Amino acid sequence: MSQTGETRIDKYLWAVRLFKTRSSATDACRNGRITVAGQPVKPSRTVNRGDTIVIKRMPVIYSYRVLAITENRLAAKYVAGYLEDITPEDEKNKLLTARASASFGRRDRGAGRPTKRERRDIDNLFDDMKVR
Repeated sequence: MSQTGETRIDKYLWAVRLFKTRSSATDACRNGRITVAGQPVKPSRTVNRGDTIVIKRMPVIYSYRVLAITENRLAAKYVAGYLEDITPEDEKNKLLTARASASFGRRDRGAGRPTKRERRDIDNLFDDMKVR
């Protein structure tokens, strides 16, 4: 593992593949979605070994521990040596439930428009859900 002394947090998040582009990591920092030690960080903040980085990507809040520092983008198989995922399991389960609920009201492709009877059933179902 090649290590440098310091690196910017936006560059580190991009290098360990938590963000697809460095500019998206910078935007996340500016919008307050990245925190270190409970404090929102600017993109220019330096990362140190042992820091805990929290990334808010709704509905899940991910937590990572910095194991080593790098400035260069890593191959996916090497990321585990630089970053440890310490996100609790209940946070990861939120993502599964959000995905399941998002596909609840969808129709299969090619099924066409709902019939009048199906449309009434769908409307009644959603009306019942609003009342409760």
